[in-house]
Amino acid sequence: MPGIEQNARLFSRYDWSHRGKEWSRPWGGVTRQWSEMLLPRLGEFLPAGTILEIAPGYGRWTDFVLEQCDRLIGVDLAENCVEACRTRFASVEHASFHQNDGRSLEMVPDGEIDFAVSIDSLVHCESDAIESYVHELAAKLAPEGVGFIHHSNLAPYRDPETGKLPFANAGWRGVSMSAALFDRFCADAGLLCVGQETLNWCVYKVLTDCFSVVTRPGSSFARDPRVMENPEFTAQQGSVAPVADLYAPESFPGRRRASS
Repeated sequence: MPGIEQNARLFSRYDWSHRGKEWSRPWGGVTRQWSEMLLPRLGEFLPAGTILEIAPGYGRWTDFVLEQCDRLIGVDLAENCVEACRTRFASVEHASFHQNDGRSLEMVPDGEIDFAVSIDSLVHCESDAIESYVHELAAKLAPEGVGFIHHSNLAPYRDPETGKLPFANAGWRGVSMSAALFDRFCADAGLLCVGQETLNWCVYKVLTDCFSVVTRPGSSFARDPRVMENPEFTAQQGSVAPVADLYAPESFPGRRRASS
């Protein structure tokens, strides 16, 4: 089970020489993954005044969300990730980065977060950490605030007697987390889970991941919950990557790019 201590140890020792870009290769690169996978899902919530990014790592997505806000607060469990983001974005006056304990957001002001986002990070957390973050968001979101949280959905596949999975946990997903649990955590915290997309990710053929959208009751994003199963997620990834490769700048060796 990838608990907080295990995550801290793993990502503190991880080789970040590629800044996490290696995880976007199946999409044809970070820019292509942002435009093809994330922007269609996040576009309705952007731009936003103050954005909270939970577990930014070395800033793979920070580059993009910085352009969409007046203030960015990044919070990560791993000290090396926090320091890397501080260095990488040192010239960005409206960005700040902080280390936390993997479950709390005490450095984030209450009631000021217009958009909270976490992508390809909290999938490695168990249900206790996710529950804690949801309760923290209940305090941190602005009245019109909304959150987009990528988390694990492995729990439905565990054997009810042994607790074991019928397949290898190759993606280091939290085995105790599910879409249904996230919805319950929101209700317990006084929030609304208004949308969930369960999907297969990378090597998986079952719906092991979930994108959940959370907001406050009475906000303009409040609505009856909508749930979608997306078993074609990996197929979408497979169709995007070859196109990205076809049009990549390095595929035109004779092309001279204008200097900036």
